Amino acid sequence: MNGLNTNNAPDSSVVVPHFIFGAINLFVLAILIILANTNLFEAYFNNKLIAITHMAVLGWATMIVFGALYQLIPVVFETSLYSEKLAKFTFWISAVSVLFLTYSFWVGAFATLLIYAALLMFLSLLLFVVNVLLSYKKSVIKNTSSKFIIAAILWLAVTELIGTIIALNFKFSFLTVIHLHYLKIHATVGLIGWFLMLIIGVGSTLLPMFLISHNLKYKKLDASFVILNIGLIGLIMNWFLVQKWLFTVVCWALIAVGILLFISFIYESYKKRIRKKLDVGMQYSMLAIAAIILPILISLVLIIGFNFEFELLSRVVILYGFSIIFGFITTLILGQTYKTLPFIIWLEKYKSLVGKVKTPLPRELYSKQIATIQFYLYLFFLVSIPIGFLKNNNSIIKVGSYTLLAVSILYNINVLKIIFHKVKNNENE
Repeated sequence: MNGLNTNNAPDSSVVVPHFIFGAINLFVLAILIILANTNLFEAYFNNKLIAITHMAVLGWATMIVFGALYQLIPVVFETSLYSEKLAKFTFWISAVSVLFLTYSFWVGAFATLLIYAALLMFLSLLLFVVNVLLSYKKSVIKNTSSKFIIAAILWLAVTELIGTIIALNFKFSFLTVIHLHYLKIHATVGLIGWFLMLIIGVGSTLLPMFLISHNLKYKKLDASFVILNIGLIGLIMNWFLVQKWLFTVVCWALIAVGILLFISFIYESYKKRIRKKLDVGMQYSMLAIAAIILPILISLVLIIGFNFEFELLSRVVILYGFSIIFGFITTLILGQTYKTLPFIIWLEKYKSLVGKVKTPLPRELYSKQIATIQFYLYLFFLVSIPIGFLKNNNSIIKVGSYTLLAVSILYNINVLKIIFHKVKNNENE
């Protein structure tokens, strides 16, 4: 945990707003899922489902990731953030953009509001990319973790460029291929290039740190970096240029191998851990790593192309997205929030008091009981939603949706409890 302590760390006012806004958006996301109701069953260009997806990916996950990454850049790059003012400015543009974009999709304003929302989102993400790249330029450390992060940042730029082009096409209709084709590329680059690359880069630093693991073989990560990027570049080129099934299979295999190498690295870290008992944050994190296997298997089913009926195929596509966004990404973010945010706040409030008075541990800044209840409710959500989709049972999906709402409320309570923690009088003495 002390690895997060660095003199180059940004002021908490840069980081904390991202966690607050992200937590609120998790609550909003749960509400949107409840309101969408039966629209969730429609996989192909359902405006409600697209709105929910962008709220999940941008409003919830990306916002938390931005905040966490601002804190971690000094750790991984061993240099300060290029501009804290730019980071704060970027936050406000991103916050407005997320709400604007989600509303545009929700009401189906594809040829009107969506264009302006997409351009504003493009600007906010571009500012973030520039800030991180200029931070990296100052760094003398070029390790594997930093390479994954920079690759993720570049893939984020590509993701948003493709998304903006799709948005403009709704108004000007200049693309020659159906927009669903480009939407598939947009989603793949975002989920694999942006999120997966970033999670591997950050996770390969944080998870061994939290597990207290030593003597790890980082060559697996070096191989994973090369294989993943070759596979993703090949997949995109294939989809843009030749669209050959065999080439798709080969690229899928490369990406799968790259992911499995990362899982192997984390498993090795888990086996060599000094801290045997896992707290709730690491329980989430280990569950997320194990959950990566599911989207790999579902994507293989989609690539093989079984003769599914259209309705069943739609559900499989939705489950694929669900397994990535909620099974992997959200699970990991929920866990790492309980590992990083308490320490960030603890550092702000107690750094000057260390060695002078008795201070609480970072994990004492939140309610362990609330976090544990949240964990088991989230497990129920992860199981109930897929069952509801596979059985075409809206009642089960409703139960799962309300469970996510409960999870979001408990998460918000703990996040606010951490952020607004007050130093007790006896700790000031």
